Amino acid sequence: MSPTVQRPDLGGPFPEHIAIIMDGNGRWATERGMPRIFGHREGVRSVREVTTECARMGVKSLTLYAFSEENWKRPGQEVTYLMRLLRVFMRRERKTLMKNGVRLRCIGRLDRLPAASLDALRETEALTADNDGMLLRLALSYGSRAEMADAVRRMAEEARAGTLDPASIDEETLRAYLYDPTTPDPDLVIRTAGEMRVSNFLLWQLSYAELYVTPFCWPDFRRDQLLGAMKEFASRRRKFGGLEQEDIPAASTESVEETT
Repeated sequence: MSPTVQRPDLGGPFPEHIAIIMDGNGRWATERGMPRIFGHREGVRSVREVTTECARMGVKSLTLYAFSEENWKRPGQEVTYLMRLLRVFMRRERKTLMKNGVRLRCIGRLDRLPAASLDALRETEALTADNDGMLLRLALSYGSRAEMADAVRRMAEEARAGTLDPASIDEETLRAYLYDPTTPDPDLVIRTAGEMRVSNFLLWQLSYAELYVTPFCWPDFRRDQLLGAMKEFASRRRKFGGLEQEDIPAASTESVEETT
């Protein structure tokens, strides 16, 4: 589970999988007296820079929380713009993805996306499928509780059909029914805009991820902010519920008396 790659330039371990809750686009625009859509547009620049930098540095997987299940509740005009922006981004960024060897994969209830946006996603996934560099995952129409509910529903259907023995179900069984069971869990989760919550994002997968919250809104989160998060990660001690050797006290030579 613990990352094995050491980066002396960062001061320690290197996160092989980074997940980012990209928050603050609307706030960024409002603070500047502009409509919220300008924040989303500027946020695309951050997506491009962060993705390119992660690929360059050797990050194996990058997961971006792009659109949640709850985001469908936003005003229709904003949702329509976001879906159009997604479609345009997918087509414009193909050259950059190919140049950096990035593979695209999308997770979530994708059937809720407009047909044109979904087509653009699928086309880009197919185009980049043979790349051998970083995996870029976009969480779209995604909610972690929905992911787990979908997984349990599929297991229940197979149990009813007799192809899954309920007595055999364990943690690894459930993992196999998640949207993307093959990608290792995130090492580092970054949340922008200073909010101290995970917002229904990868709840199963974040069990031992290191959390990093920055006050920067997503449109202002660029290379320098990414490096700051990585350096903070490198300074953390990850024990996954256990103890490191130096934390284990020496065995006591005194006997323990039983009391009644």
